[in-house]
Amino acid sequence: MHPAFSVLFLTTLIGAGQGLFLALFSVEAYAELGLVPAPGSDFFAIGSLLSLGLLGLGLFASFFHLGRPERAWRTATKWRTSWLSREVIVLPAFMGMVFLYGLAHWLQFNPPLGVLPGDNFVLLTVLLGILGTLLAFALFVSTAMIYAAVKFLQEWHSPLTVVNYTLLGAASGFTLATALAAWAETGLVPFLAGWAIILTLLGLVGRVTSLIRNARIQPKSTLQTAIGIKHPAIQQKSQGFMGGSFNTREFFHHRSPAFLRAVKWLFLISAFAIPTALLALAMVMTVDPTNVLIAAFVIQYLGLLAERWFFFAQANHPQNLYYQSVS
Repeated sequence: MHPAFSVLFLTTLIGAGQGLFLALFSVEAYAELGLVPAPGSDFFAIGSLLSLGLLGLGLFASFFHLGRPERAWRTATKWRTSWLSREVIVLPAFMGMVFLYGLAHWLQFNPPLGVLPGDNFVLLTVLLGILGTLLAFALFVSTAMIYAAVKFLQEWHSPLTVVNYTLLGAASGFTLATALAAWAETGLVPFLAGWAIILTLLGLVGRVTSLIRNARIQPKSTLQTAIGIKHPAIQQKSQGFMGGSFNTREFFHHRSPAFLRAVKWLFLISAFAIPTALLALAMVMTVDPTNVLIAAFVIQYLGLLAERWFFFAQANHPQNLYYQSVS
């Protein structure tokens, strides 16, 4: 498939925004249990604003992939059957929840809404955080299922697509949250960096597993099945016409196998190896690790852009049996 850069930015930016919100609420949940030091309300407010910025940039990028942006609202009408429609509904709902969560912390408006056994109060921000977490995971699933539900693209049609979208988004968000924690001097760097490393390594395992799976895929379609002729020695000599078309532009990446291999190693190193090393370094540094952690997030995000490009490019559309070869 031909990777559309608008979709690359959409999926990676909203993934980082979701991961950042999950990191913020994880900090609040652990702080309520007394397991980590409680940061000030400003930490949650600034983090929520940053998450909203990433989500907004991702939403903005998506409009460049639409032929008629003024009709974008129609994509929400098929929510019963379309994962794209579900994503279109869940994304603004999640953004609204992140906004309310950040606003409540910024205004320090956090009244108890109820009492649990043991005299534990249910705070407003905790309730908003739980709802936001549910929407974040719903958005991960909706975005990934847009591709995982396409049965004839065997590279995408796997539960690993959902797993990888979730883990990679969460990893980048936790890495960004670690940088924010260092900048805000909250004392949460070891906690967040540890989770960022765990999620990054889990993402590496999931992504390598998908690479191994995809390398072993046996295509269901061949030249013989495509044209209904059983002769074993069929060769394609021409794409059938002289000029290019939508089919030749949108369903094939036009890159060499060597280029794809280079991109694969690029994202494995930049999205996983380097960020993990920088996060581990930040945990043991005796000086301010903010710059190191910012570099870890930037490098990881660029690596995830390369990973998402490879994800789309590796998918082999059956129509390429007709159009990929040019005389």
